[in-house]
Amino acid sequence: MKCRESQHQERKVSSSATIAAGYVRRMVEKETKGWGDQNNAMSRLERRYGLPFWSLNNLRTGRAKTVEAGLFTRIRSAYLDLCEREIAKLQHELSVEKALNPDDDLSDIEAEALALAEKIAAKKAG
Repeated sequence: MKCRESQHQERKVSSSATIAAGYVRRMVEKETKGWGDQNNAMSRLERRYGLPFWSLNNLRTGRAKTVEAGLFTRIRSAYLDLCEREIAKLQHELSVEKALNPDDDLSDIEAEALALAEKIAAKKAG
């Protein structure tokens, strides 16, 4: 994106609160079981990952303008764990599909899922 007056490139700066809010919104979206289930989803995330309910809610709704480094790290770790769980579900579905239809070649999809799992494990480690 360019500045209208000077035509110089502009970069959008994302704060840690904006990034954390994105993580929280995606986690709540994956955790909800239907319309109106956001509060229950946040309660489940609170229980599973030890994240404060109201911090999740304030980030999700955009009320929080800052986020502590420790909380940001815990939210990011929870998000990566949720991604890891989704990939594990996908790998399980692929193995079931492979057992039901042994003639289908799913090796390319399995390789992609394995590569994603390895990338997430690397992000969690470092």
